[in-house]
Amino acid sequence: MGKLDKVKKLNDLAAERGQSLAQMAIVWVLRDRVTSALIGASKVEQIEENVKALDHMEFTKEEVKRIEGILK
Repeated sequence: MGKLDKVKKLNDLAAERGQSLAQMAIVWVLRDRVTSALIGASKVEQIEENVKALDHMEFTKEEVKRIEGILK
């Protein structure tokens, strides 16, 4: 599977979760013992959008399996 295919599949999963891909990526980074993530926002709107990741911070076991399968 090519990189673009992986991004599309991850984006589809994020949409199923009601998140943008960026929001889901933030949650993924923060899920295991990481206490902060640098988001590199240059606009207030980007910060506001990224903070929405906090609205859905949990992954189901199935979602974790899907993401790990895509990332292989």
